[in-house]
Amino acid sequence: MPSLAERGGAALSTPRLRSGTPERAGLDPVETGRLVDEVRALTAGDRPWAAGAVVVAGRGPVVAVAEAAGWAVRYAAYDPQRDAGVELPVTARVPMTVDTPFDLASLTKLFTAVAAVQQIERGTLGIDAQVGAYLPEFRAAARHGVTVRQLLTHTSGLRPDLPLYDCADDTERLALLRAEPPTGEPGVYRYSDLNMLLLQYVLERITGRTLDVLVRDGITRPLGMTATGFGPCPGAAATEDQRRPWAKADRGMLRGVVHDENAWALGGVAGHAGLFSTGPDLAVFCRALLAGGAYGPARILGPDFVELLLTPPGLGFALDQPWFMGALAGRGAAGHTGFTGTSLVLDPATDTFLVLLANTVHPRRRPPDSAPRAAAGSRMARAVWGP
Repeated sequence: MPSLAERGGAALSTPRLRSGTPERAGLDPVETGRLVDEVRALTAGDRPWAAGAVVVAGRGPVVAVAEAAGWAVRYAAYDPQRDAGVELPVTARVPMTVDTPFDLASLTKLFTAVAAVQQIERGTLGIDAQVGAYLPEFRAAARHGVTVRQLLTHTSGLRPDLPLYDCADDTERLALLRAEPPTGEPGVYRYSDLNMLLLQYVLERITGRTLDVLVRDGITRPLGMTATGFGPCPGAAATEDQRRPWAKADRGMLRGVVHDENAWALGGVAGHAGLFSTGPDLAVFCRALLAGGAYGPARILGPDFVELLLTPPGLGFALDQPWFMGALAGRGAAGHTGFTGTSLVLDPATDTFLVLLANTVHPRRRPPDSAPRAAAGSRMARAVWGP
């Protein structure tokens, strides 16, 4: 069977992204200028929101904003006595650039969701099929009738995560997942990394290919996203000085290897975390979805299946969430956040996208604060609609 990209090759080519002015994109240059200034301010001072950040935003095929601020690597370690990062000399720091890769954390879930919907489009995966039909050895999920749709919408009732990082080996990790029953009410939203892990196993079973290959061959390669893939990624922005008790493992300062402890325990390729990417590559991903699944000569999904992804309650994508989208929420905007400080929003109503990547966990994790993400979303909304 031909790939989705090959099947879409005969379609009319859609415009690729190009750099341009805010005015060319139909955006208010004053508001986009303020967006850049506010992102730069997030990286300033002794205790910034993030050591560094990248913002890429645009409308239609025009990238109107592509800016970097701060540092990809600023700290050598975290000092718990001072509750502060151990600063590297300025000459030893690594400046942030627009092309710096980031550990995407839970933005990985979006790619897993797209890979799943590709199989739904092909007819090899049933959206309302039970997981047990594909993975009978996952006996707890099979016994409770967990469905593919429930995995994609976080309504399976599975708990948020499991301590796979404390297991002795892959056999023990797999046994834990197979025996894990839903602990919440089916049909009720409960965000869980386990949903995308089970979905990964389903996809790998029905295709005979690993998730990294499915993402590469079905999404990133046809879209030309050459800077996107599962790690290791040596040039990535640093994340955390990962040590107990604030973390779940003792791994030291991380750079270019996955931050999420469960994804690390699973070898770096997981349905919920593990991808690395850049702002420009994620802009391409957003643009392809805004254009109905096509970018240039490639098509990764048909328009009806993009609509399926983004129709409430959303498959993998969060919809209209003001807590990180700000004023972009309310008209069908879709997106996601990642624990390391990453986020993206695409707004079909205005044909706009906003990618904000930051290493907020460098040098160590803090209580989540999405107010800057929401502020960036509101600034982008004002760039479209005016004050």
